[in-house]
Amino acid sequence: MKSDRLLSILLLLQTRGRVRAGELAERLEVSVRTIYRDVESLSAAGVPVYAERGRYGGIALLPGFRTDVTGLTSDESRALFVLAAQSAHSALGLDKALGSALRKVMAALPAPHRPAAELTSRRILVDPDRWLAHGRRGPDSRTGGAGSAATGTGAGAGGTGSDGAAVDLDVLHTAVFADRRLRIRYRHSGERERRTYTVDPYGLVAKAGTWYLVADRRGRPRLFRADRVAAATVTDAPVRRRDGVELADAWEVLRREVERRPEGVRVRARVRRERLDMFTRLAGSDLAAVLPEEGGGRGDGGGGDDGGGGGWVGVEMAYPVLRAVRQLLQFGTDVRVLGPSEARTELARAVAELHALYGQGASDAEESGKADGAGAG
Repeated sequence: MKSDRLLSILLLLQTRGRVRAGELAERLEVSVRTIYRDVESLSAAGVPVYAERGRYGGIALLPGFRTDVTGLTSDESRALFVLAAQSAHSALGLDKALGSALRKVMAALPAPHRPAAELTSRRILVDPDRWLAHGRRGPDSRTGGAGSAATGTGAGAGGTGSDGAAVDLDVLHTAVFADRRLRIRYRHSGERERRTYTVDPYGLVAKAGTWYLVADRRGRPRLFRADRVAAATVTDAPVRRRDGVELADAWEVLRREVERRPEGVRVRARVRRERLDMFTRLAGSDLAAVLPEEGGGRGDGGGGDDGGGGGWVGVEMAYPVLRAVRQLLQFGTDVRVLGPSEARTELARAVAELHALYGQGASDAEESGKADGAGAG
């Protein structure tokens, strides 16, 4: 709508000062001629706006003209700009609305609070989504790409791997705003000893309730789980971030690196229809696809009872290694693996191992009892 566009122009000019007509047209997705017509409309409404020609020209407001939102403290202004990741708004179709709203708020903030609010939007990010869409655990120093460009530090989102001596989050919060290099003592997942790193911080990310420090180490992006940082010291050396890279950019690279699945084993199976919802929840990101119906939900040709006549649904699973197919054993007879043959062989091997472990039953229990009795004597 034109009224929204006029307000956007006004707020952009209040925030930026002088802006080229071409840039305004690009930001608002209209033609340059439309921008000039809008400027005329603003002028006719009493807004002191003018245009300057030439190489360094543009559209600007007369000095002193603005509208303020009063009563906001510096901390309140910063709180408004702790941004959620774009995916959260895109899922609701609100990504463009968010950008427009933030421009309006920034323009309306009292001038002394703007620098801190703008910096907060570049140093703090909230990503409410769980690691991977279906809840597979996040990066780990031994499973999330140790030694890779993105997660070589072993951030470790899964499990309870926090360090009892973790540094206070306020220390990291202060450090990322200092624009100085940061020296940290960090414990990787699965390790007892801490290591020392000097890093160039981009900011802090809250991912599904867990805080991470996003930083460069030797010019490559790294992810550090905040509750594994045992100590943090701000050095006197200025930060060395890569040109043109912001927190959101570095985070996107790291997130993709963590969630990228290696090419592995594809397994075809059938699931009892009445167990499909449960199977989908528990299988998580290992479930590659639910296959189209064939013949109205008929069985898989293997015979046997369909468990109440509900039929079977075809699925395709994706595992990084063949041994991971053993996870399907948790579903018992509600899942039938069709292929490849290596997957069926792996399941048969797992069942044989379980039988060898528990098949003797009473004799094993009896031997255990004798051993406990001997130890007590």
